[in-house]
Amino acid sequence: MAAVASRVSGLLGRSRLQLRRPMSSGAHGEEGSARMWKALTYFVALPGVGVSMLNVFLKSHHEEEERPEFIAYPHLRVRSKPFPWGDG
Repeated sequence: MAAVASRVSGLLGRSRLQLRRPMSSGAHGEEGSARMWKALTYFVALPGVGVSMLNVFLKSHHEEEERPEFIAYPHLRVRSKPFPWGDG
């Protein structure tokens, strides 16, 4: 009976480890993880920063469009709510 109990507890212990494994971070203890993050930095992050900088540069050299003339419609900027500190 003790042999069966130890066998079952060994199987349960192994299954608990297998359940915990997918929840743990994949970057810990793997040899290729540093190489993967270095490749992601050079091939994803730095080109993304470069494209963003190019976008800002091109938009800064683009002529600004003129704003349309402001028309003061009567329904805009209605101030009928009293201020909490009084009327001034």
